[in-house]
Order: sequence, then C-alpha cells, then structure tokens
Amino acid sequence: MKIGVPREIKNREYRVGMTPAAVHELCGHNHEVFVETGAGVAIGFSDEDYRQAGAHILDTAREVFDTAELIVKVKEPQAEERAMLKPEHTLFTYLHLAPDKAQTDDLVKSGATCIAYETVTDRAGHLPLLAPMSEVAGRMSIQAGAHCLEKAMGGRGVLLGGVPGVSPARVAVVGGGVVGQNAVAMAVGLGAQVTVLDRNMEVLRQLDHLYGNRITTLFSTAQTLDQAVTESDLVVGSVLIPGASAPKLITRDMVRRMPEGSVIVDVAIDQGGCAETSRATTHDDPTYIVDGVVHYCVANMPGAVARTSTLALNNVTLPFVAALANKGPDRAMKEDPHLRAGLNVAAGKVTYREVAEATGHPYTNPESLLGS
Repeated sequence: MKIGVPREIKNREYRVGMTPAAVHELCGHNHEVFVETGAGVAIGFSDEDYRQAGAHILDTAREVFDTAELIVKVKEPQAEERAMLKPEHTLFTYLHLAPDKAQTDDLVKSGATCIAYETVTDRAGHLPLLAPMSEVAGRMSIQAGAHCLEKAMGGRGVLLGGVPGVSPARVAVVGGGVVGQNAVAMAVGLGAQVTVLDRNMEVLRQLDHLYGNRITTLFSTAQTLDQAVTESDLVVGSVLIPGASAPKLITRDMVRRMPEGSVIVDVAIDQGGCAETSRATTHDDPTYIVDGVVHYCVANMPGAVARTSTLALNNVTLPFVAALANKGPDRAMKEDPHLRAGLNVAAGKVTYREVAEATGHPYTNPESLLGS
C-alpha cells in the first residue's frame, strides 16, 4: 500500500503522523511511504532520517495526497487538506467531529474513508489511541494552569504548592479518566490541595487507594461540582463522552462566582469544551479572561511537547496502521471491531452515531459499508 505522511499545518502543530522507526517497520512489509519534506524536522526527524528508513520524500502535501492511498496524520485535516481528499483515500488521524460540522460536511463530501483515533476502542472498552495524548494533556494541564496562576498571566498570583506557612493552591479536577488521573498525579506531586470529581465510584475508589488523604474524592452532583469549582484556584476540565460533544458542566454562573484571577484549563476543548465560557484557543494566543477567570483552551495541547507526543502516539497507532496497510481498510475493519469503532465517515455517510446526532447527518451503520 502507498502510505502518505503530510506535514501538519494546524497552528503550532509540530507532531508528525509517523516517525522514521514506524516508516521502517512498514517498508519492511513492502509498503511504500511518502513523507512531505520537513514533516518531522521541528522535532528532530530530518528528511534524511526518513530516507534511511525507506521513505520517499515529496515536496508538497498535494503530491503526498495525490500519491498515497492511506493518509496518516495527527490532527484533523484543515480546509485546504480536506479539499485534497478523494473517495479512494483512507484517512487515519484525530478528527473530533462532533463539535465541527464544517469538517464533517467536507469529509462527507470527499467520499473518503475517515477513521478517528479518538474512537478506536480496545477489549476493555478503553480508547487506546486517545490515551497517550490524554496522558500528555493531563500532565500539561497542571503545568499550564500553574503558569496561568501567575500574576503576569492575569492569575491570582498563587504558587500551586504554596510554601511553608502559606496554603497551597486549591485544584479541582472535573473527571477522573485518563486526563484527570494524570492531572491529579501532577497536582499532588507539586503539593496542591486536590479535589477530583467523577460519577464513577470505581474511578474514585482507585484514586483514593492511590493517594489516600492527599486528595479529596467527590461524587459529582450539581451541588458538589458547584462548590468545588467556585472555591478553587485552578479547575481542570477533563470530561469525555467518546465521539460526542463534551457536556457543559461548568456553567457561566459558576465561572462568575470563581475567585478573581482563578484559572480554568479546559482539556475537553477538542470536543467543544466542558465550560459554557470555553472557546478554542491556540498556542500563539492560549488564554482569554471571562468574568475575571483566566481560560486556557488550547485545542492541541500535546503539540507543545511534540517530540514526546509523537513518540507516544506512534507507539499505539503503528499496529493499526500496519493492519490497514497489510489487509486493506475494509478487511482490517471487518476483522477488528475495535478498529471499526474508529470509522466516523465513509462513502459520503456518517458512520458514528454521536457524530451524526451532533452534526445533523443521518447515521449509517458502518458494517453496511464494508465490502464482503
């Protein structure tokens, strides 16, 4: 199979869909890999590294799209990339379609087969291709939040861990999934006063077992959430409904009653955000202030630590890329229901129910579109 790796063009996005090591693996299975020049240079992977791994280097994204059958990316295709997609393409990348009707419409129009990293599952019902980026974003949320609490950033001027004789900052983590667990680990490590809220008691038990009295675990209700958010210096939004828009759990009224200079880091912004006051920002302009509260809502947080993120992502995507290339997309998805769960758009149809509901497209069962 001919596999294409274009350079990412989203704002401040330095990750790359495949590392030279991944390219070497696929070329070893007699596939051809075409990499756009400079695709990995920002994180230390030169064109020569890719050549030595067996890749062909092409000058433009247009050449990559025109040559390849399988396109492997990191972030959702931008408008100019979507215009290059054809029905014979299979696109494998993060999509986050539910809050993005324009992208969904364009992918439907393209006729391409579009598989989203974030809805691929595993036997335990987890999201293995989302997990490493959630780990990165969860850890970064505390790093970013601590920075935003500095006075020069519009924050309260509070040190996350405090100092002897001065109380540490109060941190509320809304959602105890992969993002939340990593945020808790970082916040506890820095000495903050941490409260985590979730509606899954098993998640809360696991966190309590790990951290004991170093954290407070709360079953999330309207009342406990309101109190935790409005009394915190830093709130991390880490809520996820796979494939669907994030629920707006943090209301405008809660934000209005938060302390002046407090911070919200909304990691759920890829799926629309879990605060009513959230809107997507970029690494160039990462924050804005609403009712005195600093909002950090960068939609590709892991892009800031692009080398770590790329290596972590390739660790989990490579087996699926290999399956798509070795078997062909239809057979690979027919044989693997977990990969099939990643199919969001195909043959001009929306094949993921939550995306269809969020964007107003009719839902088509993905199995009906896969060849016999």
